[in-house]
Amino acid sequence: MKIKQLLAFATGLLLAGKLLASPAGFVRVEDGQFTLDGDTYRYAGANYWHGGYLAATDPERLARELDLLRDRGIVNLRVLALSEDSTQSRSVSPAVIRAPGKFDEPLQQGLDRLLVELRKRDMKAVLYLTNFWQWSGGMTQYLAWHTDTEIIDPDESGRWDAYMDSASDFYRCDPCQDQYLSAVRTLTERENTISGLHYRDDPTIMAWQLANEPRPGGATFRPQHARDYIDWVHDSAAAIGAMAPKQLVSSGSEGVFGSQERRSLYIRAHDTPAIDYLTVHLWIKNWGWFDIHNPEKTFPDALEKSRDYLQQHIEVAGELDKPLVLEEFGVERDGGSFSPQSSTDYRDSFLREVYGVIEHNSRNGGPLVGSNIWTFGGYGRSDSEDYLWRPGDDFIGDPPQEPQGLNSVFDTDTETLGIIQAHAQTLGALGDN
Repeated sequence: MKIKQLLAFATGLLLAGKLLASPAGFVRVEDGQFTLDGDTYRYAGANYWHGGYLAATDPERLARELDLLRDRGIVNLRVLALSEDSTQSRSVSPAVIRAPGKFDEPLQQGLDRLLVELRKRDMKAVLYLTNFWQWSGGMTQYLAWHTDTEIIDPDESGRWDAYMDSASDFYRCDPCQDQYLSAVRTLTERENTISGLHYRDDPTIMAWQLANEPRPGGATFRPQHARDYIDWVHDSAAAIGAMAPKQLVSSGSEGVFGSQERRSLYIRAHDTPAIDYLTVHLWIKNWGWFDIHNPEKTFPDALEKSRDYLQQHIEVAGELDKPLVLEEFGVERDGGSFSPQSSTDYRDSFLREVYGVIEHNSRNGGPLVGSNIWTFGGYGRSDSEDYLWRPGDDFIGDPPQEPQGLNSVFDTDTETLGIIQAHAQTLGALGDN
């Protein structure tokens, strides 16, 4: 089915109200809250982008890490489901999509195994379906396959704004959209080689996510490009919702910051019944709010800006009557170190502050009810003196374009894990209040 036919079909289903309520075991949205089998569903989670990769290459380590996460109350993992083979210098290799219509079966079987292992532990997954950024191939690789667009390698050139503008051409590329939705259909219809469940029927999958951090472009606001982005969010979400009606759909947006700092653009993109819940990311270093080399001066202001930023999105979620998840947030280790032996005092203080906001909001019936810390590195370690990832190295929570250890929470970070566990227990004690 071509993209225009699929979108028309999906929109028709939504407008006619023919998408049935999810059966037992699936996370649902009711009255602006997540529910699971009739109870309110709140969660402490983590990013685990490499979960399928780890399952394919080191299933024993995977099992140990999932046990550790479960024991700490971390029961929701955000995972990369589809990566695209790319020649960009800092992209992960191998990739799930090797070429249009060609998939890496061992990596797909890794995702099969991950879902089975999660289900054994009563954990949920959010699967994102492409990437705005280059580190997993992403939108620019679709453009490389189907257009003559210049593929900018920002890790080599430093031209990040030009890269973002280029990546946003994905939304206007019809053959890119055909391939993207075809790949998603292949995944939703996939029969798990271990469990026998089709992905669209697996309650372990809480949600499908359009992309990791999709943005409408670079720093320059272009009204038509904004409209293209909004249309892409609405249309893609409707199409995916039709493919997998038992599961939720979200965008993967960073929030207002990733919407060219326009609240109205963020609202318009998510004001559709095809988007079940809102997402927001919080990066106090990347956004220039916090300097780990000058923490005493910059940390208090970063916390204040963080509270204000979250409150802004809580208000938007209230307006749209949808749950809100803080699905990426983190702080590097003290002093900018990448070593697992270094301290994490500022990270831990940041987590306490953020979790306090979530707990207060949840306790008062607000929409901010879940989080996924960036990121879980578990038992993985970098053996490289420069902390750069290379094919064959351990997969760690930090993606391959970043120093390995930058934001990862390791198994030895007992204080950090204890803070997350206490937060999970607090959420669990709230019940249906």
